[in-house]
Amino acid sequence: MSQSLSKVYVHIVFSTKQRQELINEGVRKELQAYMVATFSQLSSYVEAIYANPEHVHVLATLPRILSIASLVSKVKSSSSKWMKGKGIQDFFWQDGYAIFSVSASKVETVKQYILKQKQHHQRTYFKDELREFLKRYNVEFDERYVWD
Repeated sequence: MSQSLSKVYVHIVFSTKQRQELINEGVRKELQAYMVATFSQLSSYVEAIYANPEHVHVLATLPRILSIASLVSKVKSSSSKWMKGKGIQDFFWQDGYAIFSVSASKVETVKQYILKQKQHHQRTYFKDELREFLKRYNVEFDERYVWD
C-alpha cells in the first residue's frame, strides 16, 4: 500500500488590519493557544508562535491535504471571530500574509527568532522586519499592496 508523506515547515507572518495594536498582554497567550489548537485541527503542528500587538509569527508544518491559502484563511477567520468574542469588536486581520519555507536544519533558528519577538521588536519595526524577510527570500513585492 503506497503512502503520501511530507514534512514541510513554513514561517507565516500576518498583521492586524492597518497594523492596529489590538493584541494586548491580557489576551496574547490565550490567542496563541487558540491559534495552536486551530492549526492542530487542520493537521498542522505549531513549533513556535508569538502574537505581537499588531502581527503574528507562526512556525508550523504545512498539512499535506490543505493549500497554503486555505490553511492561513481558516486560521485567520477562526481567530478573528475568537478575538471578537473576547470583546474586541473592531478586530480584523489584514487581507494578505507572508509565508516562507524553512528547511529542517533551520527550524530551531526560526523557532528561537519567533520566541524572542518581544525583545526583537524593541529595536525593529514590523514593516522593516517584513521588508527584510521579503528581500532575503527574493519575494517581489509592491509596497502599495503589502500593507492593508
